[in-house]
Order: sequence, then C-alpha cells, then structure tokens
Amino acid sequence: MDRLDVIIIGMGVGGEAAAGRLLAAGRRVAVIERELIGGECAYWACMPSKTLLRAPEARAEASRAAGVATPAIDWPGLRDYHDYMIRHLDDTAQVKGYEQAGATVIKGPARLAGPGRVEAGGQLLEADHVVIATGSDPVRPAVDGLDQVPVWTNREATNVRDIPSRVLLVGGSAVGVELGQFYAAMGAQVTIVQRAGRLIDREDPRVGELAAQALSAQGVTVRTGVTPVSARKTGQAAVVTLDNGSQVETDVVILGAGRRPATDSLGLEATGAQLTGSGGIAVDEHCRAGEGLWAAGDVTGVALFTHVATYQGRVAADNILGRDRAASYAGIPRVVFADPEIAAVGLTAAQAAARGIATATAEISVADSVDRSWTYERDPRGAVGLLADRDRAVLVGAWAVAPLASEWIHYAALAIRAQIPISVLLDQVAQFPTYTEAYLAALEQLGL
Repeated sequence: MDRLDVIIIGMGVGGEAAAGRLLAAGRRVAVIERELIGGECAYWACMPSKTLLRAPEARAEASRAAGVATPAIDWPGLRDYHDYMIRHLDDTAQVKGYEQAGATVIKGPARLAGPGRVEAGGQLLEADHVVIATGSDPVRPAVDGLDQVPVWTNREATNVRDIPSRVLLVGGSAVGVELGQFYAAMGAQVTIVQRAGRLIDREDPRVGELAAQALSAQGVTVRTGVTPVSARKTGQAAVVTLDNGSQVETDVVILGAGRRPATDSLGLEATGAQLTGSGGIAVDEHCRAGEGLWAAGDVTGVALFTHVATYQGRVAADNILGRDRAASYAGIPRVVFADPEIAAVGLTAAQAAARGIATATAEISVADSVDRSWTYERDPRGAVGLLADRDRAVLVGAWAVAPLASEWIHYAALAIRAQIPISVLLDQVAQFPTYTEAYLAALEQLGL
C-alpha cells in the first residue's frame, strides 16, 4: 500500500468528524474500527438511550398537559424503532460510504508500530499523521461475586428485549439517572446506589437534590453515600450487599459507575505518547499527542462527552490540514436527559471558589418566573441557577433542571464562552413565551 496522509484508529464520533473533514479536503485516509463504524454513541449509548427515553417522556408530557389523554407505551413498537435507530447493529452502509468517499476501511484491532506506523488487518500502514479516537470503556467496580450475578453495562441496558422486574443501578450520574427513569417508566422496580453523597455529583449540590426529588416522585429508590461490596446469586435473582450492611435484591445489576479511556493494547509506548493521571492520552490545545500523532474524544480523558469528541475530531483534522486551530473547553454544555432535563455549563460554585473567584449566585423557580412553564404543563416544575464573577461581571456557571433545558442551556453556554457582559445579557430580549426568559429573572437577582 502507498503511504497514506492520515490513519484514523477508532471510528466513533471523534474519528468520524476527523475523517469527514480530511476526506472532503482530498486527503488519502485509512479508517480502522474494531467494532462498528459509528462507535459507542450510535449503537449502545446516546442514540439508543435517547430513543428509548422519548416514549416515556412523551407519555409524561401528555399526563401533565391540559386536555390530553395519557397515551400507552407500545413496547414492541418502541423496540422496533430503537432497532432501526441503531441500524440493527449493522454498519455495512457506513463501510460502503467511506469506501465510496475514497477511504481505505479496515475492520479489526489496530496497534501502533512506531511514529506514523500502524499494524491492522494483517498489514503495516504508514502515514504522515495518525489520529487515535478509540473512545472509552465502562468501569467495572471491584465487587466480590459480581461475576456470579446478571450484570449489564450500558450496552445490554440500551439493547434490552424484555424489561426486568427489578433493576439495581450502580452509579448516580447521567447513565444511572437516565436508565433509572427509563426502567421505572417501563414498570421495573428501580434502586440507584451512588457512592457520593448526592446524585450528579459533578454538578452543584442543588442539581443533585432536584434530580433525587424527580426520581423519588417516579418511584425510584435513591440511596446515596453507599457502595456495593459483594453480590451473590439466589435462585434467578441476585442479592447485593452494600457497605452499610444493607442488601438489595434485584434481577439485574446495571453498571453506570463511569468510564475510562480505551488505551489498552494500542502500543502507545512505540510513539512516545504520554498518559494523563486519568489514563487518557495527553494532548495539547491542538489535540496533538506527539509529532504526527493526534487524539480526539474520550481517549483523551478531557471531557467524556459525544459533542466534545466531535469537536476534538474537527480540531485535530483542521490542524492536520494546516489551519492552526486551538480547542477551548469553556462553555461546553453538560446534559442529563432526565425528566425534567438537567443541563449545566461552566464552573460549579466549589470550582469557582477553588480558583479564588469572587462570585454572586442566583436561583429562581421556573414556575414563578416564566409564563411558558404554565402553557407547557400543569403544576410547572423547574429551577435555574446562575454563577457570576463579581469582579468581571460575566457568567462563569449556570444550571437548569426543567423541561427542554438541553435546548436553552446554550444561551448560558455562549455567554460563558464569549464572556458576554451581564449588562448585555440583561438588555437582550428573549422570545415570549419561552423558557429562555428564565435567564432574565435570574440575572436580575444577581444584582450586578
């Protein structure tokens, strides 16, 4: 094979973002994927989970809207649509599409054999640039006997065929909250155990408090500050013992205790690439990991979000194309697609304090401040919180737990990214009636 311009290892969203840009620019590209082109997000995470969540969400919306009968969920119909959305776990069309675009496609594992050299598919490939976008793997906590009971990761949980009667979710972040609500809505008895003292512990405590209230209202048992220590089989079920001595009986244990960068067996030592403390490939602001070596997505450990992987893939590709682009992670939104949705951006109060930022905070009730909340549902729910830098009079953090928060968090995300003065935000006019109007009420409460 002739020398290539770029070899991309891993074709999840980060690898695909880079490949699309590079192929469009006429570069000779080889793409290598050991599983399915599209990666975790397309087949086992974002797309299937949000597809599954939509039906319970729509039913709940109907139950809260005036003058609407509550619809039933058609599980076989939802399951069929889910299968369509994940392409029936078949990437034949994706392989053909990349080949037609001029890429060399190799299905199988890859290993770095030195700078600009990759072993894959029984051959040695050489290129001026190599992009690593191998994603992440689920963390499997050390629990005695866990291998003796039914255990699912997000893969099994989002490709479920029959809803279990009882579910124990280990981890109370995005995966735990989203899957907990889904399985509860489908009739399962759900328990979430979280090692931290609150749910969604990467966000401000108030966010976790509101999330716990929403889950409890839907019948989910939330237990924080506890950790599974052992598991054993009893008949067809499992009994999981927690570190406080209590036990939970369940039909399946679903792991949502985080993910780690997938760097095993890559042969990074052959390139001189370094790993960070979190186990990710160390990259600079250009997503460069070394001379002619780049990394994008979860494998960097920078921020394990699909949208960050896509962003880093674009940044890496642009730099390979000589466009000198630096990545900025200010204003990256973080969303849990719960009901109501949980969205945040920027710093938490604790992070701001650690940086020595003098802050002003505000929290407002959506029902008390936004007419849209009353047209949207009876007995409106939701709250919005803002965090501002007093000295610079700009937003540095924001969160919302409310309907459609994933859509309108971007107002705050852009304000933080662009450091828009609060005086400008106060003078901006929002469409009436929308949830975005909540920002004005919260901004005025800041008193800056």
